[in-house]
Amino acid sequence: MNTMLRKSILGIAGLTVAGGLAAGPLNHQDGAPTAREAAVTVQADPAALVPHGMQGAQSRIDLNDEQTANVKAIVAATKKAGMDERAAVVSIATSLQESKLENLGHLGDRNDHDSLGLFQQRPSSGWGTPEQITDPEYSTLAFLKGLKQVDGWQDMPLTQAAQTVQVSAYPDAYAQWEQQAADLVAQHWNG
Repeated sequence: MNTMLRKSILGIAGLTVAGGLAAGPLNHQDGAPTAREAAVTVQADPAALVPHGMQGAQSRIDLNDEQTANVKAIVAATKKAGMDERAAVVSIATSLQESKLENLGHLGDRNDHDSLGLFQQRPSSGWGTPEQITDPEYSTLAFLKGLKQVDGWQDMPLTQAAQTVQVSAYPDAYAQWEQQAADLVAQHWNG
C-alpha cells in the first residue's frame, strides 16, 4: 500500500470514534513473523520505555498469575517479532486498557460486537479466527504487525500509536496504563 493511501486511511481511522470499529491490521496474513524478524534480547532501557513522558493520571491494577503470564507472553512475542521494549510497552498498555491483560472470550451483551482476547480484536475485522486471536502470542504478533505499519509509531505518544492500530471509541484511554506497562516491561524483559 503506498504511503499516501496509508496516511489517508490512518487519518480517517484516527478520526473514527464510533464504538465497535476495531479495524484489523493492514495486509494482515497469519500474524507470524517474517524471516528477518529475529528474536530480540537486549536490556530494557528505562529512557526508551517512556520517551514522551506520561500523559495524564496513571492507573494501576494488581495482577494475578494469569495476567502475569500474559505479560510474559506479550514480551516474548515482541522479541519474536524483532521489536524493542517500547513496542512491548505499547502492547501491554493496550492490553491493559482492552482486557486488563485477561484473555477474554465472548462476553455476550457485555462484549463489543465480536471482540476477543487480550487486545479485543475482532474476527469480523480481519484479525484472525476466534482461536487465533485468543492465543496470546498470535494476538500480540497481529497487534505488532499493525503497529509496524504505522509510519513513525516510535515517535508518537503511546496513546496515539495504540489508537492508530486499535481504532477505539476511547482513544485517550491507553495513556493511563503507560507507567504500569513500562514497569512490567522493565521487570520481565530479561525474564
